[in-house]
Amino acid sequence: MGFGDLKTDAGLKNLDTFLVDKSYIEGYTPSKADTVVFEALNGSPANSYNHALRWYNHIKSYGNCRASFLGQNKSLDSFGNAAAAEEESDDDVDLFGSDSEEDAEAERIKDERRKEYYDKKSKKPGVIAKSNIILDVKPWDDETDMVEMERLVRTVVTDGLLWGNSKLVPLAYGIKKLQISCVVEDDKVGTDFLEEELTKFEAYVQSVDVAAFNKI
Repeated sequence: MGFGDLKTDAGLKNLDTFLVDKSYIEGYTPSKADTVVFEALNGSPANSYNHALRWYNHIKSYGNCRASFLGQNKSLDSFGNAAAAEEESDDDVDLFGSDSEEDAEAERIKDERRKEYYDKKSKKPGVIAKSNIILDVKPWDDETDMVEMERLVRTVVTDGLLWGNSKLVPLAYGIKKLQISCVVEDDKVGTDFLEEELTKFEAYVQSVDVAAFNKI
């Protein structure tokens, strides 16, 4: 019966025991067997099932590529120690026998091809996390040259930063603030960097606030 119900402690225990000395459900590379078992789980296993959790996090890291894992579509009951024992029992009564060396060589070739396939997949560039930020840049008074302030703001240039639209927004007593948007790559540019760089123009900039911050 394979692992049993993987939404129960008994099923998770069977899976955890099975993965003590294995990286994948079948063979030495990810396959459809891993996809079937992964989708049968009700989310991440508890920390107590450390082998199952290790395997789960590894398979999860493939993201949408799980749908393109190679291998045959089988039912969940086809995998696990019990299923393996049944297959071994069937092999024992095989009247015709099999060439185990040829089977092993064919399996090795398939595993190598799978590994090459997923190595190529893993080298493709991943999605770059970006955010859209709107900053409120406030001047000292109504005599501040806002055109020059904006020019200075846009002189801040770094990898992962793209300035966008801007406008002047009334504050009080004739004072206006510069509201300017930008798109940043999260791993390269943060709000602390922007505030530190803009406040260097101390003759024009009194303060910098984040008016909006949205993931793209």
